[in-house]
Amino acid sequence: MTQNENRPRPSHAAPGVRQNLEYPVIPLYQFLDDAVSSFPDAPAAIFAGSVQTYRELGSQANRLASALRELGVQRGDRVSLMLPNCPQMIAAFYGVLKAGAIVVQVNPLFSSRELENRLYDCGAETIILLDEYLPRLQAIQKRSPVNNVITVNLTGETKAPQEGALDYDLLLAGTGDGAPEHCPDPASDVALIQYTCGTTGISKGAMLTHFNLVANTLQVRETLAATCCRGQDRVLVTLPLFHVYGMTLGMNLALSIAGTQVLLPRFDAGAVLKAINDYRPTYFPGTPYMFTSLLNHPRLADFDLSSLKACISVSAPLSPEVVRRFEALTGGRLVEGYGLTEASPVIAVNSLSGAEKPGSIGRPLPDTECAVVNLDTGEKVLQPGEFGELIVRGSQVMKGYWKHPEETAYALRDGWLFTGDVARMDGDGFIYIVNRKKTAITGVGYDVNPRDVEDVIYEHPGVTEVVVIGIDSLDHEKTIKAYIVLEEGWTVTEEEIIRFCRERLQDYQVPKVVEFRKSLPKTIAGKVLRRVLIEEEKQLLKKQRQR
Repeated sequence: MTQNENRPRPSHAAPGVRQNLEYPVIPLYQFLDDAVSSFPDAPAAIFAGSVQTYRELGSQANRLASALRELGVQRGDRVSLMLPNCPQMIAAFYGVLKAGAIVVQVNPLFSSRELENRLYDCGAETIILLDEYLPRLQAIQKRSPVNNVITVNLTGETKAPQEGALDYDLLLAGTGDGAPEHCPDPASDVALIQYTCGTTGISKGAMLTHFNLVANTLQVRETLAATCCRGQDRVLVTLPLFHVYGMTLGMNLALSIAGTQVLLPRFDAGAVLKAINDYRPTYFPGTPYMFTSLLNHPRLADFDLSSLKACISVSAPLSPEVVRRFEALTGGRLVEGYGLTEASPVIAVNSLSGAEKPGSIGRPLPDTECAVVNLDTGEKVLQPGEFGELIVRGSQVMKGYWKHPEETAYALRDGWLFTGDVARMDGDGFIYIVNRKKTAITGVGYDVNPRDVEDVIYEHPGVTEVVVIGIDSLDHEKTIKAYIVLEEGWTVTEEEIIRFCRERLQDYQVPKVVEFRKSLPKTIAGKVLRRVLIEEEKQLLKKQRQR
């Protein structure tokens, strides 16, 4: 990307969305401080029926920052958080930043071995975790760099401190809540090491600065500007806060508008419907699986979902049929967005107030440039409609990968982030993701976009979930296989699905094999783990060839 003629044109503006914003050079926790100053008695979080005000949340974050400094945590130290969605998670996240340290979020479902690998890689000497998770840490603590362990109790019952650990509530009770004395450099200091989910390879820690996260929050907020009212909106947060989408679209966005977070520790369709009915959230970031599950809930008609103004779906392709049904039910908008960990994470989203195009992830966010370049060298910008690798440039793009200089150099070239996603862009600036560069189905006559096949199968009324991959056969030929989860009460055969596809797709796109499952392997954020299915097929083929 060194020739001027290959530079992409400025992004097309979405209706009602400013394309150029002012980005204050502030630490991320300034969002919390501003909300505390303007709305101290307003509800910051609702969790398990209890309400925490902004004054209380701000005090808790300040007290934790002071406590961490007293424990010896210095600027740039890594502090791991292993917590579910709860008010303590928010206070801990911002408290770590106020102490000048770097947050490293850990999946609460990690095994001891996975936890050991994560702690060893990031070098965290301090961890804040739910008391229930402590045995997993204790099993590997002697082999980890961790010296300070702080446990959080969500039961409300007074418990004796566990051996070798500090109790979160007792620690904060003995600490003042003065403002932090060690302010970071927002432009260059890393606020978060966020590990990629590893759906197509090894997990790497993306280093996101305060400025990266502030910028992306403001970019997303601008897309909601027409529907947003500071101090009045409520955000339903069931995406895990330790996941980059939940962090930005849930926590950071809510704090930037002094909104209320309705926190659910995990996704359960019934619990989500009840929370919407009872607490009247206006925004709901989720995944296609979540929205589909709500639509298929047997008691859907018993709940009022009309408070929802805007829902953004991320992590996986969103079926147009799901959009149509959900919008008809709620009266609000459901749009598809796109991003990746390395971009804090949001890059593009469909407009909430203007036209959108089915199958598109929308247009780039403000001050975000996108281009599609040739797959082999990445040096030539392609014309509208041509397929290639999507590259991105903007204030939300990471500083680099933690301890991976070679991977950083490959991903960040001449100021551009190479996403690894195959895409095309039309003449109006709308982007269409074809597939991950590493998982595109090739060798079946023509390259096949799995989403084209999945969207067709989703049209079948008996299908709840579907994912399509390419598999090898005993005769070394590539075959398309569809994994399908059926709606409750439906009976569908493999032949019916293949016939359904043959009537709507080209011959080379039609799956040759269909497998029905009760569920699909997913990350905790709802993204289907294609690599797990691919690995299963490889092992199965290996066994067949050994016979």
